[in-house]
Amino acid sequence: MTTKRPVPPMNDDERTTLEGWLDFYRATLAQKCDGLDDEQLRTASTEPSTLTLLGLVQHLAEVERNWFRRVLLGEQIGPIYDSSSRPVGHDGGFELAEESSYRRAEEIRQNEITRARENCATRELPDTSSFGGGDVSLRWIYTHMIAEYARHCGHADLIRESIDGVTGV
Repeated sequence: MTTKRPVPPMNDDERTTLEGWLDFYRATLAQKCDGLDDEQLRTASTEPSTLTLLGLVQHLAEVERNWFRRVLLGEQIGPIYDSSSRPVGHDGGFELAEESSYRRAEEIRQNEITRARENCATRELPDTSSFGGGDVSLRWIYTHMIAEYARHCGHADLIRESIDGVTGV
């Protein structure tokens, strides 16, 4: 399967541009996983790191849930993946359970992305939600999510290259 990656608009309004870049990086992560089996997706790049492509997919599902449900809506919803080894409030997902599979992790991530889009559809960029003793705008959340994905797509580049030599995309 080859994931199609949308090109972010080069001359559009702010919201469309932010959403375009977020969708670009969401698709980039999926592209980094295209064509690999579960064993390869569980492969860490270089010791001592335990970071894997599958762990990144799981983590970003947690991040989608955190920002677009817990923070934006104030939902009282638990983590997707066992986070008992993580500090309270830290988005986990990096650790892999025996039964973890890419098919299921990507399905969960896509479901969280769908929920994120639904939750944002009725809000404007300056709209705020309570966070950390203050307020955070939807604009800030979009910007943070773009940075989060971009950072982890860089990790995914290195992991993928160490697995089978594929670079770019």
